[in-house]
Parts: sequence; C-alpha cells; structure tokens
Amino acid sequence: MAVHAHPDDESSKAAATLAKYAAQGHEVMVVTLTGGERGDILNPAMDRPGVMENITEVRREEMAAAAAALGVQHRWLGFVDSGLPEGDPPPPLPDGCFALVPVEEAAERLVATIREFRPHVIITYDENGGYPHPDHIKCHEVSVAAFDAAGDPSAYPEAGEPWTPLKLYYTHGFIRDRILAFSEEFDKAGMENPFREWLAKWKRNQGDLMGRVTTQVECADYFPQRDEALRAHATQIDPNGFFFAIPMEWQTRLWPTEEFELAQTRVQTTLPENDLFTGIEQP
Repeated sequence: MAVHAHPDDESSKAAATLAKYAAQGHEVMVVTLTGGERGDILNPAMDRPGVMENITEVRREEMAAAAAALGVQHRWLGFVDSGLPEGDPPPPLPDGCFALVPVEEAAERLVATIREFRPHVIITYDENGGYPHPDHIKCHEVSVAAFDAAGDPSAYPEAGEPWTPLKLYYTHGFIRDRILAFSEEFDKAGMENPFREWLAKWKRNQGDLMGRVTTQVECADYFPQRDEALRAHATQIDPNGFFFAIPMEWQTRLWPTEEFELAQTRVQTTLPENDLFTGIEQP
C-alpha cells in the first residue's frame, strides 16, 4: 500500500516499483488522501476553459487512468486538498482542509483501509514530506500513526478487524547523486543540461538523501509504465518538462532503481535490501 497526499504523487514517487510488484502478482493499492482540489494547472496545454472549473472531476479521471497504467488498485480517502500557502508570512490554511484535520481523525480512516486491504508493506513520505507541503507532512504523520495503530485491537475498534502491517518505508525527495549522474551525462553528450543550474543551487552542506536509503528496487523495465502514469495526470505534468528530459536509455543504464528508507520493521531483514518484501514470508 502506497499512501499519498494528492493524485499524481503516486506516479512521481516509486511508481515503477508499484507497477513491478503488481505485474508480479502482488496486490498493490494506492491510497490518495485528498482530491487535489486546490492544485494548479501545471501543464500549459491543459490551461483551457472548463478545466480549472471542473478540476476535481478532471483529477479523478486522471487518477483512474494513472492507476490503470500502473496496474494497481486505488482508494480515495476523501480529505480536502490544503493548497500550498505562499507568502511571507504564509496565509492561514483554509478551513476544513486536510492539513488541519487532527491526526487521530485522519488515521482512523486510513486504519480502516489498512484493515480492509491487509498490506504487508506500507510506503509513505518521510518527516519532511518529500518537500514541505502541509498535506505531505500531514500524510507522513497520519501514515505513521496508522501503521502503529492498525494491529492494535484497542485502537479504533470500529474500524475493522486488526491487521498488523510488517514494514514501513519512506520515499524521499530528489536524490542529488541521481540528478548528478544524469547531469554529467548531458555534459558528456554535449547537450543542453537541464540540471546544471539546479545542481549549482543545491548546497553541498544540505547533504544527499542517499545516506538514508536502505533499499533499492531494480525496476527499469517498468519505467515506461511510470511515464504513462505521469502523462495521465495531464493537468499536473508537462510532457515537455524535466520529468521526461532524460533519455530512457540513460535512465535504465545509469540509475535503474527506485530508492526507499526502511523506517520500521516487524520482521528481521538485512540491509541494504533490493526488495521491499525481504524478510516477509511469501504465501
């Protein structure tokens, strides 16, 4: 089970891994906590009449197409997108949004979904949310709380029969080592480098998230499905943007994996791992 804040997050974070496990016969579910109602249109081609006015319905259709591309099940949890407050100081969050929902209340809804689906592995964001969007940070808090509570019969007794998930993984933001590998390849090929300026602003004292990675899943065969799922989110993903700037041959040769941090485990495992199910007995 992969728990995400908004529709499109599942396609930009560990999507090829989800597609791989689904193709191998595992049951895989994406849980989307909000409807993305306050998202902007980030693809200029979709900035046309009728789209923003019906953004909730449009994003539901996009999510259905992305789930089909990845071969996964999908569940909406029904919270309302908080938007990304901008300004100094930032404006207050809108009433009723997900980021203002108490963790215990949101966790109960996720616990009910966990107990129904019965996953062995849960994937969510780290404590920084991948980036500091209030919904991503709340997604982390809610996911950790639900992971801890789902198997406790005294917690949320009306949310179904207890089920104890065995491993909790975090995905992170962009990994500098990965971007650097592709940046160097652009330079070697004498091509315009879309990452040079980005890397120049990336202060070395910020460190690299590879130091937190415990698990790398080889999934290059499923990068095309990942890209199909990304393109399904047409309001959010510009097909001419940086997600598609790197030739597929470079991706499969230079960085054929997706990265995770094992945050909690209830089974014995040996690090580093190459499989999220390491240590879990297969039926």
